[in-house]
Amino acid sequence: MLLFVGLGNPEPQYERNRHNIGFMLIDALAAHFNFAPFREKFKGLLSEGTIAGEKILLLKPQTYMNVSGESVQVAAQFYKLEHEQMIIFHDEIDLPPAKLRMQKGGGSAGHNGIKSVATHIGAGFRRARLGVGRPVGAAAVANHVLSNFSDSDSAWLHGFLNALCQHAPLLVTGEDALYQTRIHEDVARLEI
Repeated sequence: MLLFVGLGNPEPQYERNRHNIGFMLIDALAAHFNFAPFREKFKGLLSEGTIAGEKILLLKPQTYMNVSGESVQVAAQFYKLEHEQMIIFHDEIDLPPAKLRMQKGGGSAGHNGIKSVATHIGAGFRRARLGVGRPVGAAAVANHVLSNFSDSDSAWLHGFLNALCQHAPLLVTGEDALYQTRIHEDVARLEI
């Protein structure tokens, strides 16, 4: 069993924010692999299904980004999951749009959602850092991540999410490096 967690903020006004790309991916995975409808559980929304023959739990914490760890901790304790069984999907401003970096552990780099998860379960979990780019000029980071993806972002965003779903079986088999490579190959064909 694996737990895939997407980080984001729960209210409708945040739905298209760059900060919510983790939620967007979880929704895309649920649709792509025909998961069960989401239900309220573990201070979040939970869906169950299978990918590559393995039971997968999809979780969208509803505690807001900065305290996401509360939801992850409750789910991890309930299912007695180890760090290797959890992947946290989150926005990353230090990567260009549609760039993926898989990582295990590491610091939060100022990402409050990751900081919260690490505080609640420790820092050894698997991470999928989803590039959303840095703000241009002197724009504040908070304004950038809490603003919606633009219309011009739609093409790469759709292609990126699709690639992340298509190659998700590689995450199930623990092939994080190959997953990252396959995503980069697919994204190279997108017009960004």
